[in-house]
Amino acid sequence: MADADEHLHRSLGVTDDEADRIAVILGRRPNHLELAMYAVMWSEHCSYKSSRLHLRRLPTDGPDVLVGPGENAGVIDVGDGIAVAIRIESHNHPSAVEPYQGAATGAGGILRDIFTMGARPIALMDPLFFGPLDDARNRWLLEGVVSGISGYGNAVGVPTVGGELTFAPGYSGNPLVNVLCLGVMPKERLVLARASGEGNLAMLLGASTGRDGIGGVSVLASAGFDGGADDAKRPSVQVGDPFEEKRLIEACLEMLDRGLVVGIQDLGGAGLCCATSETAARAGMGMDVDVSAVHRRQPGMEPFEVMTSESQERMLAIVAPANRAEVEEVCRRWEVRASVVGAVTAPAEDGQGRLRILDGPGGQVLADLPAASLSDDAPLYDRPMAPPADLAARRGDDPRALAAPGDCTPDLLALLGDASWVYRQYDHQLFLNTVEGPGGDAAVLRLAAPGLPTSERAVALSTDSNPRWCALDPRAGTALTVAEAVLNVACTGARAVAVVNCLNFGNPEHPEVMWQLSESIDGMADACRALAVPVVGGNVSFYNESSGVDIDPTPVVGVLGLVERLTCRPPGVELVPGQTVILLGHTEPTLAGSRWAVERRGHRGGMLPTLDYARHRATVDLVAGLVAGTAVGSDAAVGSRTGPALVGGIHDVSGGGLGVAVAECAVRSGIGCHISGVEGHAGLFSESPSRVVLCTGDPETVLARAGDAGVPATVLGVAGGDRIVVSGLIDVSVAEAVRVWKGALPLALGEPVPG
Repeated sequence: MADADEHLHRSLGVTDDEADRIAVILGRRPNHLELAMYAVMWSEHCSYKSSRLHLRRLPTDGPDVLVGPGENAGVIDVGDGIAVAIRIESHNHPSAVEPYQGAATGAGGILRDIFTMGARPIALMDPLFFGPLDDARNRWLLEGVVSGISGYGNAVGVPTVGGELTFAPGYSGNPLVNVLCLGVMPKERLVLARASGEGNLAMLLGASTGRDGIGGVSVLASAGFDGGADDAKRPSVQVGDPFEEKRLIEACLEMLDRGLVVGIQDLGGAGLCCATSETAARAGMGMDVDVSAVHRRQPGMEPFEVMTSESQERMLAIVAPANRAEVEEVCRRWEVRASVVGAVTAPAEDGQGRLRILDGPGGQVLADLPAASLSDDAPLYDRPMAPPADLAARRGDDPRALAAPGDCTPDLLALLGDASWVYRQYDHQLFLNTVEGPGGDAAVLRLAAPGLPTSERAVALSTDSNPRWCALDPRAGTALTVAEAVLNVACTGARAVAVVNCLNFGNPEHPEVMWQLSESIDGMADACRALAVPVVGGNVSFYNESSGVDIDPTPVVGVLGLVERLTCRPPGVELVPGQTVILLGHTEPTLAGSRWAVERRGHRGGMLPTLDYARHRATVDLVAGLVAGTAVGSDAAVGSRTGPALVGGIHDVSGGGLGVAVAECAVRSGIGCHISGVEGHAGLFSESPSRVVLCTGDPETVLARAGDAGVPATVLGVAGGDRIVVSGLIDVSVAEAVRVWKGALPLALGEPVPG
């Protein structure tokens, strides 16, 4: 094949320096196919070339970690012979171009990341970010994304158990669609994506390969939107088939149970190019790939199209020749297509495994390159960083100088909104493992699946973000977000055991964006170390910009919590008539970065509230113990409970402050309350951390245990009645609050308001 045209690399997103580096690695200029392979593998999406330098600072080790970053998913040992796989990914750019398929294939891809490890997917969560719904395009995006996630997840049979829904002007041109998946497996079924064993076969399983998704996320995720490019980019969006995915899941899990595969990897970003090179490189081996053996659904595809297509529902399995017939039999029974497309080869004389692309068995060599060079030799950039020029002025602009509202009720009602319209589109009870579903502080799931050992343990899942905080101070904002997520799982009686992250940022070629990323990673590292929670995986999504304007930094944090013994459902976000309402934690009367300041007053300045890690850990431990019905510091297992529940209802204080936390408890239970002692609108709407509002029938015990733990505790009042009253600040009927809460989203979408 002739050498690539002199400047072809630029059209593929490869810089001149990168093209020179490829020529040095190969000892010659690459041909067209080789250049296409390097282009997708060295893209921002696949190589993390602008972020790897910073991601190294995250803590990734822990006593329960079986697999950390670098594999398809992180894996945690949760006891009883059970392992949990967890992963979060973004599909932002494809969803902005074609929201249904972009979101659907995002869900499909994250499912494959999980069962690639040997785990059965049992839950999805979806943090979503859109522009205001008074814009018709934003409504189209929201409806398409939600339909895509529900259409795919419901059809595959994996419940969507929670997530987030955020609206802000900065996402109008560039919505964010993040998807988290959790899977469970017997520990011994864990398998890694390695192509070991010379002579072993590379078998392509699943859907046929087409031109949909050529370049896919590796192309779309390396450029922002200019407002007129959507139609041109639409062919790069993959098309999903959830029924093919379901068959593929069952076939792969059966093969893993029977020990028929040596290694396995899904074909995600960069398709077959990525799967073949990475599995070979991880094992220190090479691979010969016969491009003509790849089953296709479109005629006339060029080799570069076959190798870089991101068509969905495909897996690459490494199989010993002796097991080929059994693998093919399993695939026939599950109606999954299987083709032998290559074989594992020994390293060359220089010790490097070669990836060779052939046209037919023993045919013409179309590409020949070191397998590891596509990933290990990818560029690593230390891009320029600079804080915003007006940083000091922003932080000095304290929103407490804003005029206090004469009546806080209108502001409170404006901050209420129920996302249940979204979750009604999803089935969150598939498998019947969901103990606590959408709308609570965290989802709770029993550990149960076919072939799984019996266990009384359960897991809690929470996803959290706060772009308002991170726009003001990305380091402190990210640390506060991690702390909030850890407290959310504690509200279910769980101990946080792992973090995954999805780091959504603007253009990395902008120094301010790289400063935001670096600061955010340091904030996450600080919080994870202080709270003893390792980061086991994540994703970086850059180039989230529209018409040259970057989104606010939006790190999304997913936290996995472990409930040691689940004997009953944890208390929810609710009030119980006649019980005492108590605030745990200290309120710092700052409004910087709060929903009240940003959304109600358009004020984006000030200094964020202080996060005291020792105080936060004490609060987390206290809350988990109270919910579990155990004493802090006792030998009793977190998650066990005997006798009446000490906590009748509980909710962390976060977005919207104490006012929204109390109101959400009231509207979800239909019970009012009368509380006092809140110091003005700052005390009502402050979002200072390490706080929880709960109701209890035994306030003396709660107060005593808080005192023993060194956690401030304040009796606010009593639950009951049909009004939400905060003395001197709020007075509204529960019925009115429920009407506003339920109607906010449906009315914006032109949907009927639920009764």
